Amino acid sequence: MPENRRYVLTLACPDRTGIVARISGFLTGLDGWITEAAYHSDQETGRFFTRQEVRAEADGVDLATLRVGFAQVAAELRADHWAVTDTSVPKRVVLLVSREGHCLYDLLSRWHAGDLGAQVTRVIGNHPDLADVATMFGLPFHHVPVPADPVGKSAAFARIAGIVDADDPDAVVLARFMQVVPPQWCTHWAGKLINIHHGFLPGFRGARPYLQAHRRGVKIIGATCHYVTEELDDGPIIEQDVIRVDHADSAAAMARKGRDIERVVLARGLAGHLQDRVLLDGRRTVILG
Repeated sequence: MPENRRYVLTLACPDRTGIVARISGFLTGLDGWITEAAYHSDQETGRFFTRQEVRAEADGVDLATLRVGFAQVAAELRADHWAVTDTSVPKRVVLLVSREGHCLYDLLSRWHAGDLGAQVTRVIGNHPDLADVATMFGLPFHHVPVPADPVGKSAAFARIAGIVDADDPDAVVLARFMQVVPPQWCTHWAGKLINIHHGFLPGFRGARPYLQAHRRGVKIIGATCHYVTEELDDGPIIEQDVIRVDHADSAAAMARKGRDIERVVLARGLAGHLQDRVLLDGRRTVILG
């Protein structure tokens, strides 16, 4: 059994007294050894969120028994979300790119070093520019051009979706994909489709946010990792960060500085998602741990 293997339990339900005691009592009854626990009680929405890690030793908790029992607890608590995952089973990630490679290089470097905690299965690009990067890391690259005409674009998006679905990924990452994705993607991969926006949302949505920021004379610029929804750049935010700029910075200089923030924010946001630390709360997220 892999060292430090854990079972991760997540749950979201209406808040009430006794939730923590019920979950703890359930795990105690299975001789479960809790190694990490996080909770959030939202006073505005009246919802409760938790993430628990349990040791998975050879003589410890059986995964199938744990899932069946936790499903019963979730039903009792009227949970609208619950999950049990096994850290020994690598999550799968598909990366979608266009021409800019800084986020791709960063994620693949982390993956190659074993720091991503997941298996990148392939890279898909609507331009061929980054094929050599994927090849360098030993990954398949699929070039699927996305034409401007609606019929051709729809066919290209359908082809991309077919390639992605064949891997049954846990995360589909738009690593500067630079395409407005179809609504059906947002529905089909809800809670899995992750984007890095080169702007500090909710400000400067859409195209060319650094130029927008330059024209507005801002003193900080940032990047936002978020789940993708049908509303452009309006999905639940996972991670953000900023860097200072001043009047001497051109829009191009802001873009150069911003690329550093984009790398870090996307990596942190994806890591939180892959570790089951991000729970959805309507248009918001709850980050546990």
